[in-house]
Amino acid sequence: MTVHSTDKTIFTQRESEARSYCRGFDTVFTSAQGSELTDAEGNTYIDFLAGCSSLNYGHNDPDMKEALINHLLENKMGHALDLHTDSKGEFLRTFEEHILAPRGMDHKLMFVGPTGANAVEAAMKIARKATGRTNIIAFTNGFHGVTMGALSATGNGYHRGGAGMDTQGVTRMPYDAYAEGVDSVALLDQMLSDASGGIDAPAAIMLETVQGEGGLNAASPEFIQGVEKVARKHGALFIIDDIQAGCGRTGTFFSFEEMGVMPDIVTQAKSISGFGLPMALVLVRPDYDVFGPAEHNGTFRGNTHAFVTATVAIKKFWADDAFQRELAVKSDVLREGLAAVADLVPGAFLKGRGLMQGVDVGTGELASAICGRCFEKGLVIETSGNEDQVVKVLAPLTTPMDQFRKGLQILRDATTEVMAGRTRIAAE
Repeated sequence: MTVHSTDKTIFTQRESEARSYCRGFDTVFTSAQGSELTDAEGNTYIDFLAGCSSLNYGHNDPDMKEALINHLLENKMGHALDLHTDSKGEFLRTFEEHILAPRGMDHKLMFVGPTGANAVEAAMKIARKATGRTNIIAFTNGFHGVTMGALSATGNGYHRGGAGMDTQGVTRMPYDAYAEGVDSVALLDQMLSDASGGIDAPAAIMLETVQGEGGLNAASPEFIQGVEKVARKHGALFIIDDIQAGCGRTGTFFSFEEMGVMPDIVTQAKSISGFGLPMALVLVRPDYDVFGPAEHNGTFRGNTHAFVTATVAIKKFWADDAFQRELAVKSDVLREGLAAVADLVPGAFLKGRGLMQGVDVGTGELASAICGRCFEKGLVIETSGNEDQVVKVLAPLTTPMDQFRKGLQILRDATTEVMAGRTRIAAE
């Protein structure tokens, strides 16, 4: 019988100070199923973090687990570099049939190292090679990863400071509604059109349709369409980073599906494996598939086990529109639940889109207090934003409705208690 220790000494003694999520959720987790986590003391928690949107289909989906176990028991390939394998072939056929073809996409799939940052690195390199230009335009509050190339496109000063050297090659422009009264698209076009605008001709313009780590800033379709037009006008590739917002998180498989655009490059990671296994990929239109063999490579490009679970995920959730219809209903429930939370905090307001929504409560200190109280009451939920002021819901998309509502009620109760405590302190 396995004995689970509740002693956390080993973590503080031997794990790097770079650890982060465990600081807010200070327990030893031992198991997980669906949208529920269990710790070594037997406490259960509703999961509204979902591996930062890496577990959109919940923990240990039984169908994916069965397929993976069978793959292992049959001594199928465990590691294959980028060799042809039956599991990769099945994934490619499934992705083409259920994802690309129905959306009229001719993109090719490039398997890269298993992190989202590596996908972003590859996308930026492709754009530079395809155009012969070096500059990339990214946006305020964007978060694209913390490796050197991706970090240059990331706006967060704390993470950029971790580089220890200059991050170059990117021009940052204001995101949609970043500056009050400023038409960000018109400004971008004007500066690129002006020979003295000071912006080098870009290889690509890259953005997230919803800025997850940046605070759930959701761009309007008009902004996304405008940026694509500017990219076309000025000879730049149009890149959408769909690493956190994709795989159903905003209500459709790709976050840009209902915006009337077609990106040249799309980056995916997080939930693309379906099971929380590491995998990332780049979707690139054939005209820009410019890398030679192994020009962007990595020992772990294309996780064979992840191909197995990803294939099941796509067939199970995206072969028809039933799952997408469920997400639309759940999105409305989330919006209503968060509106009730916002009503408890003066000046608070909702942000985000689909199942990627949250409440801006004004300060990181208050948001952290609310999330801390949630954890005490059995809910795992985190913050985001330039000052961590947004309480962000990233529940598994498959969360049963009663459990989903229960989690939202815990969030509401926790907010009520935190605000009541502040009122008492102020009165004293």
